[in-house]
Amino acid sequence: MGHMLEVQGLKVSTNGRLILRGVSVAFENGKKYAIMGPNGSGKTTLAYSIMGHPDYKVIEGRILLDGEDITLLPPHERARRGIFLGFQTPVEIQGLPVMSMLKTAYSAVKGQSVTTYVFNKILRSKLDEIGFGQELLSRNVNEGLSGGERKKLEVIQMYVLEPKYVILDEIDSGLDVDSLEGVSRAVERYQRAHGATLIMITHYAMILRYISPDYVLILSGGEIAASGGPELAERVDREGYGWLQNEGSKGGS
Repeated sequence: MGHMLEVQGLKVSTNGRLILRGVSVAFENGKKYAIMGPNGSGKTTLAYSIMGHPDYKVIEGRILLDGEDITLLPPHERARRGIFLGFQTPVEIQGLPVMSMLKTAYSAVKGQSVTTYVFNKILRSKLDEIGFGQELLSRNVNEGLSGGERKKLEVIQMYVLEPKYVILDEIDSGLDVDSLEGVSRAVERYQRAHGATLIMITHYAMILRYISPDYVLILSGGEIAASGGPELAERVDREGYGWLQNEGSKGGS
């Protein structure tokens, strides 16, 4: 059995409300997954639970990374083991230069500190690889950045940290078509070059026109309501989520 990230019978609550009601899924190494579903279905909860966000309490079930139980590990330990989560609305941090943030994250995840000079060289080579310009690097973290710039910053972070498991939460929200295309191309290039597992959480199928998933999972009411190939995303694109009610519990978990 290859490397994988596995969620077993996960029940998760936040603010005292049960959101995930027993989700089981194995994300195989090097595959691309789309997790879709109507608003409030538990998609973001699943992402944050895998990352270990303290507001999301695992009531039952386990999260395994390459066979190791990481259910109780803090987020920075999960990051060290190669999990990355890009946030739906990246936070603004007043006065924190982008360069400092990236360098700090790099040192924490890689477990080694580097000089600013060395880090600059690493960063510039990454930017060349992605095909992004240098202009973001002189800014403060997400301060006054457009939606597209924030998402680009997430992509830069991903390239710098070199995770094995990339979770992108609504990376397509608030992007115009050009930005979406640029970000998608960079994500796909990373996934291929690193053989990473890509988990895209999305409400719309927009991003899936640029990055074709191997598997599509649809969450509804905190459970997996349907699973299949890319054709499932096309159905959502055409019909929305209304048909889920009629399917009942078909489609397995």
